[in-house]
Amino acid sequence: MSCSKKLLWKTNLTIMMRKYSTYILLFGFPLFGAQTKVVEKSTYEQNWMSLEKENKAVSFDADIHLSDAELTLDKKLFELRTQFLSETEKQKIPLYNSSFNELKPLIEDSKLYKVFQTMPKGGLLHTHSGGVTDMKWVVATARKYKECYVYDQKDSDQFIVGQLAFFENGKVPKGFVSLDKKLLSDPHFEKELLELLTLKRDQLCTYTNYWIEFEKRFQRINLLLPYRPFFKEYYLKGFQDLAKDKVQHVEIRYVFEELYDFQHGKYPLKKSITDLQDIVKEVQKSDPQFSLKLIYSSFKFLDPENIEKQLKTAFELKKEFPEMISGFDLVADEAAGHPINFFEKNWNALDGLSKKYGVEMPLFLHAGESNSVFNKNVFDTSLLNNRRIGHGLNLIYFPKTMELIKKQNKLVEVSPISNQILGYVSDLRNHPARVLLSNGVQCSINSDDPSVYGYEGLSYDFWVAFVYWELDVKALKKLVFNSITYSSMNDNEKKVAVAHLNKQWNDFVQKTNSVITQSTQ
Repeated sequence: MSCSKKLLWKTNLTIMMRKYSTYILLFGFPLFGAQTKVVEKSTYEQNWMSLEKENKAVSFDADIHLSDAELTLDKKLFELRTQFLSETEKQKIPLYNSSFNELKPLIEDSKLYKVFQTMPKGGLLHTHSGGVTDMKWVVATARKYKECYVYDQKDSDQFIVGQLAFFENGKVPKGFVSLDKKLLSDPHFEKELLELLTLKRDQLCTYTNYWIEFEKRFQRINLLLPYRPFFKEYYLKGFQDLAKDKVQHVEIRYVFEELYDFQHGKYPLKKSITDLQDIVKEVQKSDPQFSLKLIYSSFKFLDPENIEKQLKTAFELKKEFPEMISGFDLVADEAAGHPINFFEKNWNALDGLSKKYGVEMPLFLHAGESNSVFNKNVFDTSLLNNRRIGHGLNLIYFPKTMELIKKQNKLVEVSPISNQILGYVSDLRNHPARVLLSNGVQCSINSDDPSVYGYEGLSYDFWVAFVYWELDVKALKKLVFNSITYSSMNDNEKKVAVAHLNKQWNDFVQKTNSVITQSTQ
């Protein structure tokens, strides 16, 4: 290469290097900035995943680890829910703006409902005497008794239209007519009567004083249940239906009253317990695992003197039937009754009564069945020997109390359909239980008073929770097993119940995986 060409090449190289240096100076920092952003994005993703992990760690089901079969079922149930939601959207069904009663036929036709009918539920920890048996069955069975009558006049000071009762010949109050004869003479009356016996929230936007209507439903059957022949049929039917719906344990908020019949008159108060024990034995012939506990229940609208008498009776019964009576509760509309702390002297007397009778009387109080921040009944549940909380809807308004309930490992008994029908939650996606579960507060799924709401069993409530709360199999399993873990059974009873539930659960997972696979092929 000639000297002139070498000089030219060096000159061009120098110019190129200068341009490159200039490019780095001009554009290098943006380039490096882009590389920094990549690093920041990676850190952002790591932080995001860390937050997700931390949130899951405090969830109520954080201790549940699924088997491969359960993980398979989880995917299949997720797909079934996705398909269901997609179909309702295509059909423009207002799923989230409809009441349970509007959607009930749709639920029953869904594949998910068929799955939940076969799923073992564990225990039903929150239901009430008078709310466990199908109302159609109640009417059909009551009419078989010639001594059953119905009040078919306008409401009076003593009775209301549609009220059912048993009376001896010659002792029938004015306004009552034979139920059987009334149904035979008026073909439309059965439908009218069923509407009076069930409470339906047909549309979410209509106004009804649901608690007044709710209590009227109980008033219409409260003269039926003490009649001993009907009492025994009623609970046998209710327990058989629950066992059929894969419920193995039941705890009833039970309002005690004397049973009677027209041959013997009134029976001692304990007769209802011994009769219920006999009924359970009858159910156990086909479902050996079935078990029952009673929570003695009185009313929030009574005064402390009356509650003192009720507690004394509860202790007497628990001393005689320690394996049947679990504890004590106060029921009725919280907005209308006294707050729990109104009965402070009664709660302070519990230790003395326990020493006197030699048995403990834990509380299972209804608290927070309210949308109001002024209702502070949930405070009392954290301060008393209160094992479980009935409803606890407004617990989320009191974060320190919610944290305390979690530390104390107390369970909240959630009843989603009841909460909607009574007007506490319209769009069930917004149910407070979702907040409780994500914050690690233990819950169970319950039906409260299904017969009054026009359905039986516990499958509907699990369906609602699964679809509206976006649950997975991990959450379902925890909710099911919670109902045994937090039941009032003793340790030995729980051990046997959990062993049975484990077997039933594993069978359910295996069979459901197989059925869903076959149905999709």
